[in-house]
Amino acid sequence: MSGTMTGTTRHASLAELLARHATRTPGRTAVVHPAGRQGSSGPPAYTSVDYGDFAARVTACSAGLRARGIGPGTRTALLVTPGAELLVLVFALMHTGAVPVVVDPGMGLGRMLDCIRRVGVQAFIGVPSAHLLRRLRPRAFAGVESVITLPRGNGLEELTALGADRPQPPPQASGPDDVALIGYTTGSTGPAKPVEITAGMLRGMAHGVEAGHFTAEMTTTLVTMPLMGVFDLAAGRTVVVPRMNMGRVGAADPRLLTDAIQRFGVHAMFASPALLGPLSAHLAKTGTQVPSLRLIVSGGAPVSPGLMRALRAVLPGDAHVFSTYGSTEALPMALVESREALAGPADGPAAALGVCVGRPAPGATVRTIEVGDGPIPFWTRGLRVAEGEIGEIVVSGDAVSPRYFRSPRADAAHKIQDGGRRWHRTGDVGWIDGEGRIWFCGRKSHRVRTAHGDLHTVRCEGVFNSHPQVERTALVGFGPHGEQRPVLCVELGPDTGPGHWPRIERELRALGAGNPVTKGIEDFLPHPGFPVDIRHNAKIRRELLAGWAEDRLTGSRRPTSADRALRAVPLLGWAYLAAWPLLPWDHPALTALWWIDAFLSVVVHALQIPSALRRERELATGRRPWATAALTMLFGATRWRRHGGGPKGAAA
Repeated sequence: MSGTMTGTTRHASLAELLARHATRTPGRTAVVHPAGRQGSSGPPAYTSVDYGDFAARVTACSAGLRARGIGPGTRTALLVTPGAELLVLVFALMHTGAVPVVVDPGMGLGRMLDCIRRVGVQAFIGVPSAHLLRRLRPRAFAGVESVITLPRGNGLEELTALGADRPQPPPQASGPDDVALIGYTTGSTGPAKPVEITAGMLRGMAHGVEAGHFTAEMTTTLVTMPLMGVFDLAAGRTVVVPRMNMGRVGAADPRLLTDAIQRFGVHAMFASPALLGPLSAHLAKTGTQVPSLRLIVSGGAPVSPGLMRALRAVLPGDAHVFSTYGSTEALPMALVESREALAGPADGPAAALGVCVGRPAPGATVRTIEVGDGPIPFWTRGLRVAEGEIGEIVVSGDAVSPRYFRSPRADAAHKIQDGGRRWHRTGDVGWIDGEGRIWFCGRKSHRVRTAHGDLHTVRCEGVFNSHPQVERTALVGFGPHGEQRPVLCVELGPDTGPGHWPRIERELRALGAGNPVTKGIEDFLPHPGFPVDIRHNAKIRRELLAGWAEDRLTGSRRPTSADRALRAVPLLGWAYLAAWPLLPWDHPALTALWWIDAFLSVVVHALQIPSALRRERELATGRRPWATAALTMLFGATRWRRHGGGPKGAAA
């Protein structure tokens, strides 16, 4: 039965909790998930598995993992399609005592491979395409001794069959300080860091989610993020896995999500704002009712007051909408329900107060300290700033990671020892009001350091986001620290054409001038669509926007004479190809040169198109894919590479 965890269950591992549910309610449905591929018409087909069956698969899979050399403490990289099979696999690894290493492909190929290499994985489980990558980039997988390929569709059948006839011991016992999982930060503000998630932290996270959000009546959940499915199964709920790509939540089809909610009577869901926005718009447009849905919890990025109002308008009157504040190192840290958020704090963003993320979650203690970039080895009384003063947000509690994996430099930068407790420096800037509510003002590394003081991104953007024809804004800066030039990048609303920009710019200037926090912002640039992280489709990649803004305002990143000369090379190549009727074909050197030119201009340029499309999506230039493909066929990689060879942005 779901609900707040008792003292006994808080000390059990998640694998042990799953085994208890399988013993007590074996016939209860554990997971509902898509069956086969989506047909061209009609609703998607689903299949289900009960707790007894699910736990049996977990136990057999665990025995199969042991037979393949994966045992307690084995660091195991997972590159598996998120869904029902991943849930079985994660519980099987926990049952075995192995340490899953969860790396998000959305961070980019280079970063992902670097993460795998640095953590020193000892086993690798992945789909066939992931194993192709392992063969192409063997250095990142140098320490791997056990390799398991999971074919799409029935990937775990061979592994569970292997373990079915072997001894199947109970879940591996673990102490609170044992490493249960290694997760990675998104790397949106620097290199991705490996986070040690201990057994005690996992239990603390599960307790915080339960105590902060769920009641015993909420027994069925829709899962759009795999980790939440693990917590739901540990709590004994029925998990519904919708037909969607969990690696690109912003692209989820709201019709399919609505179908799953209605068909299975879903009571609760955890999702990114990037998914909830289209879902609420779809429900409002179609008038579709979701009477069973009583709880929505959103994380990954702040939930705007507008999205909260939109969700409240399409949900039953007694439903709750929570915005959860947290990170890979600490989840949840704070939470706020929509009724409280809309009662008074909703006016805060427009007044440059920041975004209210609520009060500390159950089990978490939150403070604010002086903003600084250097390490703080030990807690002192003078660190804490006064109530209402902006500082760096720090947190301690059971749901907080004690350290990074083999990363003493990251530990020094983000951890503060305070006797028997350890504080985590979030890297976020904010303040705490007289009612104990936390106000988020932006990332410390994103603050724009001007000659007149620091500007905090979220605090400033709230002023301009109040404009009715603005979708969202992003404050960036360029230049040396202490002399940075602030620039506000603006995404216009979906029904607002570029012809409205001169008027909107004047109105944004007036808004900025009317607030003492934003009056120093003088540069405003419209942007077709901000580049965002893949994991949540919500965190703006400000380092890319800053380069784009600098290019637009100063031209410093525009093609140089050397760049233009380099781009002339592929054009000369195409001219040589076109000159084939005039070539003396009896001259072997010229003939060989023509074939080499044909290979480079046609084959190599075509192979570069996928990289160019990824780069365009990353930069969010607004260029259509066919135009990107055509320019890449014409210019090749010289279209986006500078004369020095490094990628500097698209500048066709």
